[in-house]
Amino acid sequence: MAEHTSSSITIDAAPAEVMAVIADFARYPEWTGEVKEADVLATDAQGRAEQVRLVLDAGAIKDDHTLAYAWNGPDQVRWTLVKSQMLRELDGSYTLAALGEGRTEVTYQLTVDVKIPMLGMIKRKAEKVIIDRALAGLKKRVEAQPDA
Repeated sequence: MAEHTSSSITIDAAPAEVMAVIADFARYPEWTGEVKEADVLATDAQGRAEQVRLVLDAGAIKDDHTLAYAWNGPDQVRWTLVKSQMLRELDGSYTLAALGEGRTEVTYQLTVDVKIPMLGMIKRKAEKVIIDRALAGLKKRVEAQPDA
């Protein structure tokens, strides 16, 4: 079974503001760094993305894949891999925790497994790069909004 990597960051905004940015897949290429394209393929009854096609370029990991999203209340979203060219597994989550005073702790957990042989150390480094850049980009994006 693949190991997961996780990291957290504190963002100076309320959880709802952070989740609004996370849920806005069309703008991912503007702030994630690794996501070059994002297309919502299906939505749920609340209009939230259920399936999203993403074109990823994270150095060692380049792929065109589709993820299925599950929204667990207002403070967590999880995803699992539906199909991919080079990935066997790409499962992850964002979990938000209100810290009070308009601050939110965001924890990003990610598990990546590739179809081609890759040293575990290189794979975990790629996971860490994806997570760290995504969290830094998310923080910058949310905090740059006028109402954050």
